[in-house]
Amino acid sequence: MQTTTESPGDTSERETSSTPPGKYSRRQQILEALARELEKSPGKRITTAELARSVGVSEAALYRHFASKAKMFDALIEFIEDSIFGIINRILEEESSAAARCEKILGLLLGFTERNPGISRILMGDALVGENERLRIRINQFFDRFEMQLKQVLREGELHGELEKGSPVQAVANMLLAVVEGRMNGFVRSGFKYLPMDQWRAQWKLVRRCTFTGAD
Repeated sequence: MQTTTESPGDTSERETSSTPPGKYSRRQQILEALARELEKSPGKRITTAELARSVGVSEAALYRHFASKAKMFDALIEFIEDSIFGIINRILEEESSAAARCEKILGLLLGFTERNPGISRILMGDALVGENERLRIRINQFFDRFEMQLKQVLREGELHGELEKGSPVQAVANMLLAVVEGRMNGFVRSGFKYLPMDQWRAQWKLVRRCTFTGAD
């Protein structure tokens, strides 16, 4: 599984000096196996029995590392959050214009989705059907936070004249997120056939022209 930063086991319940190295590596194996199984079986709910077979351990061994399957999903969601928002912080440091920031932030999420098909099912809620409702709430919170970040960028852009005065910043941020979510959903719905980054450059030009002043 490819990622933009770390691998899944690196971001949840981080290893301390008292954590045996074998335990840490097994946790990471379990998370990577879960992501692979989600990718191999689009639309299918993954059982702990299937996951245990994939890792090559017993179900009991899985539960020695994670108290429940929900905890495994929690760890993958934490990986998503750390990966995306960590890089967003770097984008904000490196880019000054609202248009460039939005382009890179949206492209980041699309690229992350394309590189991590199994995890994209978690983002779209497909993999969480029948799982603990708390997980769906946490994914909703991820997108709320992502939209809030876009709104902040747009507000700063308005102050610097990149958006027309009085622009409906909340509506624009929601629109940008909806465009990206639509491409992500198409990726999952198609069984990973329709790649999120396909035609994105041309589509972004259209979105930018409608959103920012002075855009080509």
